[in-house]
Amino acid sequence: MKIEDSISQLLYRYQCVTVPGFGAFLTEFQSAQLDENSNTFYPPKKLISFNPYLKNNDGLLANHMAHIEKIGYEVAVNIIHNEITSWKNNLQELGQFSLKNVGQFSLNAERNLVFVPADQLNYLKESFGLTTYISPVVKREIFNDVFETIEEKAPISFIPEKRKHYSYLKYAAVFLLSAGITGSIGYKLYDNYLTQIAQETLVVETNVQKKVNQKIQEATFVISNPLPAVTLTVANEKMNYHVVAGAFRQETNAEKILAVLTNLGYNAKRIAPNKHGLFPVLYGSYATLAEAQKAMDSIQKVHNPEAWLLIEEL
Repeated sequence: MKIEDSISQLLYRYQCVTVPGFGAFLTEFQSAQLDENSNTFYPPKKLISFNPYLKNNDGLLANHMAHIEKIGYEVAVNIIHNEITSWKNNLQELGQFSLKNVGQFSLNAERNLVFVPADQLNYLKESFGLTTYISPVVKREIFNDVFETIEEKAPISFIPEKRKHYSYLKYAAVFLLSAGITGSIGYKLYDNYLTQIAQETLVVETNVQKKVNQKIQEATFVISNPLPAVTLTVANEKMNYHVVAGAFRQETNAEKILAVLTNLGYNAKRIAPNKHGLFPVLYGSYATLAEAQKAMDSIQKVHNPEAWLLIEEL
């Protein structure tokens, strides 16, 4: 394998490929371009440049050649050294040499090294399959010229139309006017008739309503055997949520705590001993969980942090 093949392969994956003792090839991303003069679109690509001052061996090129060719690392380094010697001889004798798919080197008038990158390959992997595209020119001005030409060739002219005089139309107008006047007079008479009927109907309805109200006022309702009064008894609301002050083994201690809580203003009470033989004392009982939770939070803050919630039907 030639060195130029390895350099070309590495340029796809790395931004810097150093050739020991000669220089380094660098890549830089370039976004898509548009050449307005030629209507050409260029896809994104990597621009290749050359730096003759980066000559230290970083091992990238030699390791790649050793891996591909199945040879030792030192052998690959010697192959690179011999290839560089050949490049320099071509520069001295021919003034130039080229690397396939990489670029061309030459010496200018001041004997300085000049590098021109090759543009056959796009080393940007993300642009694989994208090629240069030339867009046809859209000639909008040509269509405008055509429209202007048609407009000039086919001018639009307006020819005034001569009107004929029809004398019988004025007699028809007089007839319609007379019919309209007669209709309006008849409509007014009919409207007055309807108004009179409505007023008479209203008078009759008013008299009937007065007689009905008089009968209702004169009527007397007597209940000979009234039903007994019903007494409603509201069931006591269940208090199944309780805030517990503590459960005591000695009943005397439970009585002391009950007296203390009662003096503090709590609706305290004792309940029957539980299954463990302890005597519980309650701060109070509540109908809903929300009320009990609110009361417990308040008690824990101001009096007893150890108060807890009991949910049981007592």
